[in-house]
Parts: sequence; structure tokens; C-alpha cells
Amino acid sequence: MNLALQIGGIFESINTLIVAFVVLVIIVWILSSSIKIVKEYERAVIFRLGRLLGAKGPGLFLIIPFVDAFRKVDLRVLTFDVPKQVVITRDNITISVDAVVYYRVFDPNKAITQVENYVLSTNLLAQTMLRDVLGQVELDEILARREELNKRLQQSLDLATDPWGIKVTAVVIKDVTIPESLQRAIAKQAEAERERRSRIIIAEGEQQAAQKMFEAAEFYNKAPIAMKLREFQMITEVAREKNLIVISSSASSDIGSIAGIAKAVQERK
Repeated sequence: MNLALQIGGIFESINTLIVAFVVLVIIVWILSSSIKIVKEYERAVIFRLGRLLGAKGPGLFLIIPFVDAFRKVDLRVLTFDVPKQVVITRDNITISVDAVVYYRVFDPNKAITQVENYVLSTNLLAQTMLRDVLGQVELDEILARREELNKRLQQSLDLATDPWGIKVTAVVIKDVTIPESLQRAIAKQAEAERERRSRIIIAEGEQQAAQKMFEAAEFYNKAPIAMKLREFQMITEVAREKNLIVISSSASSDIGSIAGIAKAVQERK
């Protein structure tokens, strides 16, 4: 009888331990399911029975298992490449353009509740905006005013994604690919432009030289002695090089001076 009581007591103790262990496991599971942690750059958008409670974080927060559900949202600046888009410009030229978009979530509640997938939606919208904006300008503007077009794309995309809680911080056009035939035409145009500029520079130089010569002629006309001194200087420079000198004098030339110079030349020979 005592043995049976002892065996019954052992089984009862084992049952109690099993029940206690099961209860402990359930408590640990409930606590692990209830306690959540999000990082500094994350927020948790919580729904209770389908209704929005709001965003929690950063750090530790509690939820009710089977009642609450949550989704994490990254608040850091995110980046994606816009695939190459075929764009027809305003002057009917077909080009291929790709870009990079930088954006971040500033309102986690809107990013989850206002759009199904804010990453995919922003990407598709950026592709559409790229085609629409660049299709309104000519090719020369795309090549010469890229920074202005980047800002215009950023403002348009930011305005469209604002209801989703998305802030577009920058849009950068990476590459513009134009047809090979058009590349040759642009190269010829650039070469012609450089030739035009060089001709203009030469013409301006000749004009300035002619103006200086005209001013010198007027000065020599007013001061004949200066003209005579200049003639003597030129004759001396030519004689120094032992070249043949031909002197043509006017009626008012100083014959004695010319004879002296001719004598000096004969002595050099």
C-alpha cells in the first residue's frame, strides 16, 4: 500500500513538473512573441486587428501575439537605378537615358498604408517621369542643361511621391546615348564651330593690326622727321645682315644722309 502511494506521488510530481514546464514554455514563447526591437534607422508600423496603431521605435516595444501585426520600414536614404528609357525628344530625336534616384521615407504610416509597395511604385514612377520630362525638351538642352533637368526631375518626382510619405532627395541623369549617325553630325558641327571661331579670331587680329598701321601712318604723316628716322633704322637693320639695299627716296629726302648710308654699305661689301 505504501509502495503504491509512493509510486502515485512520484507520478503526480512528474505531472506537476510537466505542467510547470509547459506553462514556462508558453510564457517564454508569449514573451518572445511580444517583445520586439527595431534599430535606430527603422520604425515598426503596428496594426491591431487590422486597424492602424502607429509607428513604434527605435528600441524595444511590445505587441499582442495573434492580435497585433507590424511591418518594418527603413528610414535611411535608399537608391535605385532607373533602367534605360527610350525617349523621343521635342525635336524628334530618339535617345536612351538612364538615371539614379535617391529617396527616403519620412512618414512610415503613409508609406505602408497609402501604397502597396513604395519601392516598386517609386521606381516605376521615376521611369515615367524621366520619359515625360525629357520628352518636352530638345537634345541640345539635355546635353547642355543636365543639372537643371536633374532638379526638375527631382521636384516632379518628389511632388508625386509626397502623399506616400516619400521624400525624393535627388535625381541624377547618368548617361545619354544618342544614335551613331547623330554623333558624327554633332562632331562635324563642333568642328565647324571651332573653324568659325578661329577665322573670327584671325579676322579680328588683322583688323586690329590694320588699325594700328593706320594710326602709325597718321602719326608719320604729321611728323615727317619720325618717318625719316624710321627709314634710317630699317636701312641700318638690313645693312647689318649684309643684304642688297635698294633705296627709294622722295624729293624731300636728305641727299647727304643717303650718300653717307650708301658709302657705309659699299664699305661693308
